[in-house]
Amino acid sequence: MKKTKFINAKITLLLGLGFILFTSCEREISDQALPATFNSSGEIFGDAPSGLTDDFFISFDPAGGANTEGFGTDETIFYEGTSSIKIAVPAPNDPNGGFIGGIFRDRGEGRDLSGYDALTFYAKGSTTGTIGQVGFGTDFLDGQYPVTRSNIQLTTDWKKYVIPIPDPSKLTQEKGMFLFAAGGLDIIDNVPNGNEIGWTFWLDEIRFEKLGTIGQARPMIYNGQDVAEDVFTGSQIFLNDLKESFQLGTGEVVTVNPSYNYFTFSSSDSNIINTDNLLFDPSGNPYVEVLDAGSTTISATLNNVAAEGSFTANSLGEFVTAPDPTRPQEDVISIFSDAYPGGVTNLNIAAYNDSNITISAPIANGNQYINYENLNFVGLGWDGTVNASQMTHLHVDVQITSSNAKNFIVEIIDFGPNNENNGFGGTDDSAGGFLVSSNQLIEGQWISLDIPLTSFTRSTGGGGGGRPNVSNIGHVGFVSLSLDSFLIDNVYFYK
Repeated sequence: MKKTKFINAKITLLLGLGFILFTSCEREISDQALPATFNSSGEIFGDAPSGLTDDFFISFDPAGGANTEGFGTDETIFYEGTSSIKIAVPAPNDPNGGFIGGIFRDRGEGRDLSGYDALTFYAKGSTTGTIGQVGFGTDFLDGQYPVTRSNIQLTTDWKKYVIPIPDPSKLTQEKGMFLFAAGGLDIIDNVPNGNEIGWTFWLDEIRFEKLGTIGQARPMIYNGQDVAEDVFTGSQIFLNDLKESFQLGTGEVVTVNPSYNYFTFSSSDSNIINTDNLLFDPSGNPYVEVLDAGSTTISATLNNVAAEGSFTANSLGEFVTAPDPTRPQEDVISIFSDAYPGGVTNLNIAAYNDSNITISAPIANGNQYINYENLNFVGLGWDGTVNASQMTHLHVDVQITSSNAKNFIVEIIDFGPNNENNGFGGTDDSAGGFLVSSNQLIEGQWISLDIPLTSFTRSTGGGGGGRPNVSNIGHVGFVSLSLDSFLIDNVYFYK
């Protein structure tokens, strides 16, 4: 809502000024008056930047790891004319920054791009590397209509690339002319792990064009899937995985990532979710809030085309959060808890899991919890391992939400003295489980489990024999032999 309020404030101010001018001057608007228009040039870079700011490359923040040293022009390699843009992509361990990226911004008040249907450019690489993101609409100011295309793999020959515009009518005063971001080339695997190497690519003939050959627009929300979840009053439903695919004149299908501002969202019951009232998290991600009990479905359109995918929220009414933890922070190693922030790094609530489980991490009443539906097995994982040798217990708040509960097993998994979370099965690994009997769980109520670490004696499905070495814990796992559904909160070791 913060952005909406800001926009509304500006509109209100402008309307107010307009009213003052109108009432004090009492002049009729001339029939000759014309709406303001803006430069409609589509040229971005031919042999030189066209109408861009003096520092036409504005880098992402170096404090965030962006490398500002690798951007330049090249008068020896170009597609057409006399020069091109040369990008030297750094390796992740480069002291000047481990990736490169930024934007080109219009020098003036913005351009009217409503007459075009695509951003196009030519590119080639020193090898068949991949540019992570290319797009437009980001201006580092208040750009409302950013669009990116992800993972564009280059060849070593010049090739033309196309980024369709989801709705050109939105771009009547656009300042964000171009965006790119690229990281090192991984020649071993596709996992960012520091073994990537630097490489080089070139860009040329960047411009907005009216191709007239782009068709079959297919907007999508939630990746085009029909998602359904049990939620509560106060739950935040994020408007995620917004995409649109197009078929180019060549037959190639291209998918882009449009801003939420291109979409018009609607709810089948605005008393339960009102999509006219968008809210935003601290990172600017849009969401809507569940207002009451009942069921409603969120859908969307883009440029009058119905988007594939939906979100059906089955609101169960008021949400009661898990009991607030009271143990001192210094006595706790936190895994997942809003009460104890700053625990493990890069927590993954689905480090491993069975294929039938549905996993989400909703936020209700300002508190985040985990929702595992149709759970067979799942594991929380994180970077490195946790030394819980000075702790005595594992705490878990759990609420069963299905009525056929048979049992619930909590497991802790040790990755041995090598202190590396490299998957269970090494010669120095161990794991153990603890069975929570069904009579301990009550449907719809939070139950606080405080399990002595010495009680993880049960063998695990992954091959652990019980009594794990707690000095190198890499996972906390949950198992249900009857495929029940659970809410989980406040997972932490304590003494």
